[in-house]
Amino acid sequence: MQAWRVHRNGEPSEVMELEETERPAPGSGQVLLKVRAANINFPDALLCRGQYQVRPPLPFTPGVEICGETEDGRRVLATPALPEGGFAEYVAVDEAALLPAPEALDDAEAAALHIGYQTGWFGLHRRARLRAGETLLVHAAAGGVGSAAVQLGKAAGATVIGVAGGPEKASIARELGCDLVIDRRSEDIVAVVKEATGGRGADVVYDPVGGDAYAKSVKCIAFEGRVVVVGFASGSIPAPGLNHALVKNYSIVGLHWGLYNTKDPAAVRACHDELTELAARGVVKPLISERVPMAEAARAVQRVADGTSTGRVVVLPSGGTR
Repeated sequence: MQAWRVHRNGEPSEVMELEETERPAPGSGQVLLKVRAANINFPDALLCRGQYQVRPPLPFTPGVEICGETEDGRRVLATPALPEGGFAEYVAVDEAALLPAPEALDDAEAAALHIGYQTGWFGLHRRARLRAGETLLVHAAAGGVGSAAVQLGKAAGATVIGVAGGPEKASIARELGCDLVIDRRSEDIVAVVKEATGGRGADVVYDPVGGDAYAKSVKCIAFEGRVVVVGFASGSIPAPGLNHALVKNYSIVGLHWGLYNTKDPAAVRACHDELTELAARGVVKPLISERVPMAEAARAVQRVADGTSTGRVVVLPSGGTR
């Protein structure tokens, strides 16, 4: 079978190599899946660079989120365990962790539903306790993680302010349903948020960016607001001023969704049931900007790494969509 392999750390387009490898043999408690679609996540780029919090042994196959097909024909979602990731034609995964693919979504959309939307749901509901009528500020609103938070925020009855970089991404954020969109390249985030909220500020901030995005967020956070720290796509990890959090009376909460798989797997399944229902009602639908063939995976991961993509970019090893 074909699989993308990383033998040394570096930029994805330089270190990912498409190779012929043996089809994996499932171990105890595992099943073999044919990969129908593999969603590209920013951590895939960090894994290639050797900058992720988990560093699999070399060589490894990236791809942490897939829609696959079991030998008996069931469509399922899985998060393959590295070093054998999902940018391959086949992958062996733990059977106990499989989730049914929502019927309302095609393969690419289903592959993109799991990590980003689970992260958004746990971040907004379990960590930030977002309530209907509150104002939610979402950074990178046109990206894969941000677009999921926008849809989930609207589903929760929040007023959603999306931040995007440039007219094209701002337009996409509007199409996703943001009530207000801020182009960070030409507008003052702090001033616009304060004006839109009558000086109160955002009740919840969803931040997968870090760096300057975080710095501006805490300047326009509301009384008893909550900043959800999801990631650091900017490459800059903020050093929060805890005296500022004390004086302005806001909370800084972290969200590492992967921990729920081991700490509370029942909550992950319950969340999936809710996301499946939302997808069936058309309330959430992953934004797929590109569906690329297997041969183009390395270049596609590089686009995600460079921040030039919008929504989700999905690899289709078998060339199909359903």
